[in-house]
Amino acid sequence: MRDIAATLQPEQDDLVRSGPAVSLCVQGAPGTGKTAVGLHRAAYLLYTHPQRLQRSGLLVLGPNRTFLSYISEVLPALGETGVRQSTVAEEIARHEVRAEDGEAAARIKHDPRMAEVLRRVLYARVDPAPAEDLAVPDGSYAYRWRVPARELAAIVAGVREEAPPYAVGRERVRARIVRSLQLRAERRAGPQGAAWLRRIERSRPVSAAVEACWPKVTPEEVLAAFLTDPDAAGAAGGLLTAEERAAVRWARPPRSYRSARWSAADLVLLDELAGLIERPEGYGHLVVDEAQDLSPMECRAIARRADFGALTVLGDLAQGTTPWAARDWREQLAHLGKPDAPVVPLTTGYRVPAAVVDLANLLLPELGAGVPAGRSLRAGGTVGVHRVANLLDGTAAAVRAALAEEGSVGVIAADALVDRLRASGIEHLDDADGAGDAEGAEGAEGAGGAEGGVARAEGAGGAGVAEAPGRPGREGRRAGRVSVVPASLAKGLEYDHVVVVEPAEIVAAEPRGLHRLYVVLTRAVSRLDLVHRAPLPPALGR
Repeated sequence: MRDIAATLQPEQDDLVRSGPAVSLCVQGAPGTGKTAVGLHRAAYLLYTHPQRLQRSGLLVLGPNRTFLSYISEVLPALGETGVRQSTVAEEIARHEVRAEDGEAAARIKHDPRMAEVLRRVLYARVDPAPAEDLAVPDGSYAYRWRVPARELAAIVAGVREEAPPYAVGRERVRARIVRSLQLRAERRAGPQGAAWLRRIERSRPVSAAVEACWPKVTPEEVLAAFLTDPDAAGAAGGLLTAEERAAVRWARPPRSYRSARWSAADLVLLDELAGLIERPEGYGHLVVDEAQDLSPMECRAIARRADFGALTVLGDLAQGTTPWAARDWREQLAHLGKPDAPVVPLTTGYRVPAAVVDLANLLLPELGAGVPAGRSLRAGGTVGVHRVANLLDGTAAAVRAALAEEGSVGVIAADALVDRLRASGIEHLDDADGAGDAEGAEGAEGAGGAEGGVARAEGAGGAGVAEAPGRPGREGRRAGRVSVVPASLAKGLEYDHVVVVEPAEIVAAEPRGLHRLYVVLTRAVSRLDLVHRAPLPPALGR
């Protein structure tokens, strides 16, 4: 624990030492060490409350497996093991993803309205007014015990009002039907033993009545029925428009839910239904990184696993790049089940130099995120802006200049440009120039996750820089110093020198392109170059 204290700043240390029952949200500008706070808080809680968390478990959720591979050694290095590190997609993976949604369908499936739609779809299977009385023959007394239909309806209505998980409600209905039969038998024939109760409980008429009133279902069965016909039973009426219902409807429904091909968004809906049917096991504490990119339905999946535990929520609204990225922490925390958690801003950066932070801050007024501007304690840093006639030649020139300095070089461009840049041989310029032999170069060799990138995870080691597992020492030969990275995969990574290719194309590639550019600009630890042929986005042009 002395190592933890040595790497944290005072403002970070106060957050780390929050109690185990305290949920909090850290809004951190790039390079402010929010990931460090989350991981060190996990280590602190495991150290100070070992029995509590070893019993209930601690889960660290990252945005992708690449990011988790970079931070995987941080907690063991702090002396803590046995922590589960995962992604939301891995936690809810009931099936392999074998289908892909269109943009409109994905947006709707991640929309918080779907929670109520699915609840309606599920409980539409419950019959609130059984038409027939229940008659259970009893060979012991040559008699039929009867429960009138109106009493069955009252039992079902009573359980519905209690709002237990669906599977629990089904068993409550069964137990109350059996209790009603028991009272009738005892009034006529005296007390009944345990064997009689078991026989009545398992009798075919009772099981049939329960199935008719409150049928057994699976999440897959319910969701497949909805996606086949979203208009059935009026479950989506008043919640989804006709166009939205048409967007999520399966064009070619499977023969059975057992043969359905599920999309990534479908898995989120299946997890919602699974949580409605039977509450999942939870964790004592969850650390959720890049939480601004979670959809409301993904947040609900996390909330179900934190019903009896606390959350450490980490993120930056300015870096929200998914179509459903959060715009307000209060709303996002409500989806996560912790609406009253305090939001603590971290604005002092220790990783990104001042020149780069100042450039990135120019975008903040355009992002509408309402977050305070970051500032850096690292003076200096360099920013170069190069308008070129030929994009590939200009990028190559910028990379050669970067290779004259020590450190890793990340060439970040819109995804559509990446193949052209790689085909031009830019990633091998250090080999051609002999720059790969430079000593003291920063960056993790062969880190693997980011398209073979040479990078480090952002902020995983406290105020300083976290290095990827297996990184060679500062001495010795280096290879593969240059990495071409799609803008969509740059989040969480960092390079000593970043060359951003055609910023306007990054912005134009997606609806939240300016947020993506903000992320890309802040991947630089020392130096940043912008290479462009088209005019820069207006905010940077100023």
